Amino acid sequence: MEKSTLTLGWRVLGLGVMAMGLVCLAWGRFDPGQPVPKAFPERAGLAYAAAAFMVVAGAAIECRRTATWAAAALAAYYALIVVVLLNGRVVFAHPAEYGAYSGAAEQLAIAAGALIVFAAKAETDPARAARLTRAGQLAFGVCALLFGGAHLVYLNLTVPLVPKWLPPSQVFWAYATGVAHVAAGLAILTGVQARLAAILLTVMFAAFTPLVHIPLLLADPSGFTTWTENALNLALTGAAWVVADSLARPGRRPRALTIRPSEGRARG
Repeated sequence: MEKSTLTLGWRVLGLGVMAMGLVCLAWGRFDPGQPVPKAFPERAGLAYAAAAFMVVAGAAIECRRTATWAAAALAAYYALIVVVLLNGRVVFAHPAEYGAYSGAAEQLAIAAGALIVFAAKAETDPARAARLTRAGQLAFGVCALLFGGAHLVYLNLTVPLVPKWLPPSQVFWAYATGVAHVAAGLAILTGVQARLAAILLTVMFAAFTPLVHIPLLLADPSGFTTWTENALNLALTGAAWVVADSLARPGRRPRALTIRPSEGRARG
């Protein structure tokens, strides 16, 4: 079992989580992907607490010395609290609504990226790190499938997000991005051209920022949702990048990841 290195994806993931926390702090609200019931006791205070946690954990993951506990905290928070408790309640309440599953997938993707970062940084044997890494990859692959399905199921919502000036048409790119998500998810799950698929998925997520999310932000700069969507896309870009880093290059054995000490000192 070999060990490889994370590049900049974990940094982008941390920045995305920090950005979501800062937006929620500014508005005093929960992130839309964290559907806490409105009647929940002390909801306003918990919203600030959750936002502060995201800011602190996102910042801590940027530093080599604190990256391990920060990644573990983010993976646990997003997987157990956000996905299982909060989004799980939504899924059980609306089992026939596809958006309940794709919404949970957005949060699970962040947990998957954080789990892979933890596996890279934690002082554990390579075999265990590889198992954790593969678990994160599989979870992210399922998320990509759900993202693609959402593009196609909610085509009427996807089409208007595509810039009108982008040839050949808005409908074409709505279908194309949906299919690309599905193809990437299948590749990551099966291991067939998985690294290439994860790299292309990272590029696509990154392209969504200037093509979709920034124009929406400019059109509605005071909108809470437009800010959170920009931050979420940044976090998902980082998570996809982390997955791409974790996948073996063709012809090499599967590897567990590690963070370069030199990079951590320079940037932490």
